[in-house]
Amino acid sequence: MTVTDLVSYEDALASYDPVMGLEVHVELGTKTKMFCGCSTELKQDANSQTCPVCLGLPGALPVVNEIGVESAVKIGLALNCEIAQWCRFARKNYFYPDMPKNFQTSQYDEPIAFNGYLDVQLEDGEVFRVEIERAHMEEDTGKSTHVGGATGRIHGASHSLLDYNRAGIPLIEIVTKPIEGAGARAPEVAKAYVAELRELIKALGVSEARMEMGQMRCDVNLSLRPNGTEAFGTRSETKNVNSLRSVERAARFEIQRHAAVLSSGGTIVQETRHFHEEDGSTTAGRIKDNAEDYRYFPEPDLVPVAPARDWVEELRKGLPELPRLRRARLKEQWGVSEHDMQSILNAGAVDLIVATTEAGAPSDQARKWWMGELARNANETGRGLDELPITPAQVARVAELVAAGDLNDKLARQVIEGVLAGEGDPDAVVEKRGLKVVSDEGALSTAVDEAIAGNAAIADKIRGGKVAAAGALVGAVMKATRGQADAARVRELILEKLGVEG
Repeated sequence: MTVTDLVSYEDALASYDPVMGLEVHVELGTKTKMFCGCSTELKQDANSQTCPVCLGLPGALPVVNEIGVESAVKIGLALNCEIAQWCRFARKNYFYPDMPKNFQTSQYDEPIAFNGYLDVQLEDGEVFRVEIERAHMEEDTGKSTHVGGATGRIHGASHSLLDYNRAGIPLIEIVTKPIEGAGARAPEVAKAYVAELRELIKALGVSEARMEMGQMRCDVNLSLRPNGTEAFGTRSETKNVNSLRSVERAARFEIQRHAAVLSSGGTIVQETRHFHEEDGSTTAGRIKDNAEDYRYFPEPDLVPVAPARDWVEELRKGLPELPRLRRARLKEQWGVSEHDMQSILNAGAVDLIVATTEAGAPSDQARKWWMGELARNANETGRGLDELPITPAQVARVAELVAAGDLNDKLARQVIEGVLAGEGDPDAVVEKRGLKVVSDEGALSTAVDEAIAGNAAIADKIRGGKVAAAGALVGAVMKATRGQADAARVRELILEKLGVEG
């Protein structure tokens, strides 16, 4: 079976019903690793943030990171989960070079949080409930770099380099129950769920959840069953998908691939799959082991975790406003449509707009600049809005200068351009580029007189009652003042001088 053997998406859904399971790994933003005191700071020299514990040396004993446990409880509460009164860690045994202990410290049959749900809103406003099986604590593995091959994978490589700085960084794995009933919208549900989960994690402050940096990654489990049947089909598991768009594309591709295999009389192999960004396809990884093959057993070097009930309730009371409720409040507060709110969310602009209004800008002006000029710049430069070198306070200052009449929209765009170019804050750019609106009545009057004298025929039309022709004279004045005149005041002066009522 090759990656080109697909049926159309419509044909796949005509015969089969997709069932998904999503496993999301969230890298916590703790200062130290889950079971030792090594730093979790990124982009350090390879193997410079290791110790006997995270290297699995004989006699080294782990100690649980308290903030890691607290973060797990917060995530569980926000996902409407039950929080275990008593749970413990387990050893998940397998050999792979990026795990120096030859086992991963995780949780197996006793997770810290279980039996929850997350409501997600699709683009048309429909709300879909995703049931949560569990959220458990574990540690990340190291990083393998395969050298010498064409694909960057181990097959065909001449050798591999291992960096254990990431080994032991705290992870929370969030596992859904089988997601049924989504039908043709299954890929959209997958994307919306991961997007909502990412917003939730960020709101809790337990991780930046930047998928492009591997701080949050999703395994997409998918199977098909013939329409009208109940038994689940054999699943595939597309590993470590690291963008919202890719989660949707991976689910869609696997639906088409599974349908092609089943329709031709073939059998789905239970295996891991690799996702390819360049064309949205997946390819086979390895045959997927069952849980029994990992030989889980309780971790003998760590005491059980028993979160006190009063502490759990204290954490519950301290949870922030959940993203979906916050968006509903802001949508009503800002007076925007569901479509516009979804566009703001998709652009990653919600927090930036809120911060800009908190800095003093009206919400409509904050939305205008972030979703207009700044979104255009972000698209052109391939950056996220939050990566642009401009702050909400600076955007608020631009809006303030416009409201005061010191800038018009054209000049404001030039000011933003200067700030993005590193020329300083808005006031410095205005001063440096000489962008302030010409408000001197004498200078404006002179410019209007010159425009009338130079366009006598147009002036006569205006005197004859064709007031709309005033736009041409306004344009002449704006050109003469390099766009720095107040267009509304210019129009008023033109009509006054020509003795016409506007």
